[in-house]
Amino acid sequence: MEKKNRKEEQRSASVEGILTSALELFVKNGYRATTVEMVAKRAGLTKGAVYFYFDSKATIMLRLLEEVERIVVDPAEAGSRRVERPALDKLVAFLTQQARVALKHPQHLLLLILMSVEFYGTNTKSEVRVRAIYRRLYGCVEGIIHQGQSEGMIRSDIRSHELTSLVMAQHDGILVEWYRRPGEFDGRSLARAVRLAMVDAVRAHARLPANFPAYPDSPSFP
Repeated sequence: MEKKNRKEEQRSASVEGILTSALELFVKNGYRATTVEMVAKRAGLTKGAVYFYFDSKATIMLRLLEEVERIVVDPAEAGSRRVERPALDKLVAFLTQQARVALKHPQHLLLLILMSVEFYGTNTKSEVRVRAIYRRLYGCVEGIIHQGQSEGMIRSDIRSHELTSLVMAQHDGILVEWYRRPGEFDGRSLARAVRLAMVDAVRAHARLPANFPAYPDSPSFP
C-alpha cells in the first residue's frame, strides 16, 4: 500500500509539474511557440515522461482550460444565480471575485485571454473550449445586467448585450494592462478603481441624452 501511495504521489507531482510548466510557457511564449521539449525541460522531466501522462500538447492545453473553467467561471456562475441579491450587488461581487482570481491565479486568467486570440479561427478543440468558457462568463454578466434593468437599477438606454461587452472588455483589458506594466499598480487599488468606475458606468442614473448620435461622424455629434 505504501509503495502504491508513493507512486500515486509521484504521478501527481509529475502531472502538476507539467501543467505548471506548460501554463507558464504558454502565457510567456504562446501556444504555438512552446514545444513539448520546452515543457519537459522546465518540469525537470524527459519528453517521454510528458507523453506518458499527456498524449499531446493539445491535451495539456485542454487540461489547463479545465482548470481555468473551475477557477474562473464556476464561482462567478454560482454568485450570479443568487436570486436574493440585487443586480448591482451581484455585479460588484462578480468584479471582486474576478479581481481575487487575478491576484491569486493571474496566469490562468491570462491563459484564457491570450488563447482566445491565438486560437481564434482555428476551429480546434481548444478554441471550442475557450469559446465555451467565455460563453459562460458572458452569460453570468448578461444575466446580472438583465436583472438590473428589470429592477431599474442598471441603465436601459444601452442594450444588455453592449453593456455585457463593456464589462467583459474591462474584465480582460485591465488584467492585460496590469500584466504589461509590472510594478506600476497595486492590484487591490486597481481592482477597487475598476469596481467604482464600472458600477458608475452602468448605474441607471448614467443615461445618454435622447438625441445622442449613434456614430461620431453624425452631423449632430457634439
